[in-house]
Amino acid sequence: MRAIIVANGHVEEGENYVHRVQPGDWIIAADGGALVALHLGLQPQVVIGDLDSVPADVRSRLDCPFVDHPARKDETDTELAIQYALERGAEEIVLLGAIGGRLDHTLANVLLLGMPQLAGIKARIVAGNTEVWLIRAGDELQIDGQRGDIVTLLPVGQDAIGVTTAGLEWDLDNDTLGFGPARGVSNVMTADRAQVALREGLLLALRVHNTE
Repeated sequence: MRAIIVANGHVEEGENYVHRVQPGDWIIAADGGALVALHLGLQPQVVIGDLDSVPADVRSRLDCPFVDHPARKDETDTELAIQYALERGAEEIVLLGAIGGRLDHTLANVLLLGMPQLAGIKARIVAGNTEVWLIRAGDELQIDGQRGDIVTLLPVGQDAIGVTTAGLEWDLDNDTLGFGPARGVSNVMTADRAQVALREGLLLALRVHNTE
């Protein structure tokens, strides 16, 4: 089962993800993500959080259950939504509305991809023309896009060791990307598919669709 989780982040005017929804997808709104979901043309099937960002008139428009949590909690609403999806058997998670607005929220949402519970789960963030994944040690990511798309690789927390890529203009062969330096920024896809493998560490992979 695939869960589409809508967070309460910034989306551009006219942004729409209806075409990304597949039969059987489960749409979960993280608190104020209910508003974002409606803006994107999506109808939440459940809303989770402390519900401080869901006005009464919006609640009345939503024909779905609400899972209420106390405001004083350790987890963000988006984290609670991820946990909820995993507890109910989600094998793939797509996060929408997770980027933009407050920088701290953006960074926190990106780092949620590193939740231990997401190991072995297909998880990514989609924001406009950008997709974000976290590659763990021993994993390989296949990136589908098109020739000319930008791919950026950023180590998280430590050096990314044994990075091997294919389908990029500047391919790596068992190389190390150091934590801090920006060597992995703005590579370019030379085909409609690229691969990134990692031996040790954690590596954020971002694909930016080339609209030129």
